Amino acid sequence: MAIPIDFSFSLLSYSFPVAIVIATFIPWFVYSVTLQSDIEALRSLKQEIDPYTIPPSSFLETWDFHADPCENPGEQFLGIVCTIPEDNSTARVVEIDLDAAGYNGFLTPVIGNLTELTILNLANNRFWGPIPSSLSNLRNLTKLQLSNNHLTRFFPQIIDKLKRLEIIDVSHNELSGSIPRNIANHRTLTVLILSNNQFTGRIPDFMGLWQLNTLDLSRNQFSGNLPRLPARLKTLLLSNNNLSGHISPLKRFTNLETMDLSDNNFSGPIYHEILALPSVNRINLSINSFTEMEVTKISQRDSQLEVLDVHSNNISGHLSRNLATYPNLITIDLGDNQFSGRIPVEYGQMVDGTWRSVFLDNNWLVGRLPPQFNNSRASITGSLAQNCLDCPDNIQLCKGGQKPASQCLRPNTW
Repeated sequence: MAIPIDFSFSLLSYSFPVAIVIATFIPWFVYSVTLQSDIEALRSLKQEIDPYTIPPSSFLETWDFHADPCENPGEQFLGIVCTIPEDNSTARVVEIDLDAAGYNGFLTPVIGNLTELTILNLANNRFWGPIPSSLSNLRNLTKLQLSNNHLTRFFPQIIDKLKRLEIIDVSHNELSGSIPRNIANHRTLTVLILSNNQFTGRIPDFMGLWQLNTLDLSRNQFSGNLPRLPARLKTLLLSNNNLSGHISPLKRFTNLETMDLSDNNFSGPIYHEILALPSVNRINLSINSFTEMEVTKISQRDSQLEVLDVHSNNISGHLSRNLATYPNLITIDLGDNQFSGRIPVEYGQMVDGTWRSVFLDNNWLVGRLPPQFNNSRASITGSLAQNCLDCPDNIQLCKGGQKPASQCLRPNTW
């Protein structure tokens, strides 16, 4: 006779271990410290990079997605900063600050899902292609640093929506187009660096950017006159463009420390108020079409000017004796102009004093040198070549020779 088998014990005996397995694995699937969409955005960022360009000692090499990004700071997920929630809410990625390891790849649009991001720094790598429009979702972004990559096009719609930006540096890329006029609505912006790209058009009115202290638009294809600029500006770099007109508006920029307008088409006089700005220490107005340089004697207050470069213009007249009154001046380049007459004796005193570099070459200067030029210390650099001077070859500054005597017979040389 068959005896019925009671399965109740067997089922009970296996129900407990099964429950244990379920209890163990469910939290792994449904809960993580970092918001899941943030994890996927980081994963996508790494996947879009050629793995052969991720060095063993780089930040991205530490991104191991078997671990949670915000739960493993320090040795893992280098370059990532997260919020630390006080309650049981999920953590968010707030900073991506990658090292300059030469990562080569595309910038994934999924990065726009990191909606709590405040800093995005991918500078000094080899990211290619357009800047994704999804970056406009990063409404909390304060620093956008994408310099020294191979990014293309421009992103006016992105800039328009990121109202909290304080720093924009997209220099040394292949970006093109024009600067949107509504950029002046970004009242929090302090640094704007668009240099070494292919931007065109006129520079818009920046007066609304009242906190802006650094503006670098050099090495592009901007045209037109100087725009209106905010008074707090400390650094103004507009070199290597197609800008033209006068620079008289710069006379009021009392906070300006560095000015580089070289290699443009500016013309007219260089006003004495510009050279005498109280905070400026470097002025480069070379390779333009200036015809006059006003230099007044500095008195009652000190000048901070250390470097003055106006070479390759059309400035005529005699060398100003008043340059010798600038107490901090170290480097002077007046070469490749139309200066005539003798070298002031005051220049000799400065060559024997604080001046370290003096370029007066390729002008129409005449006569003997102040005696200090003959006995100057060996550390002085510069050139007096291609003038009409009595300039002995044994003097280092005279190397390169003088103009032929036939050229030196031109009128007004003396």
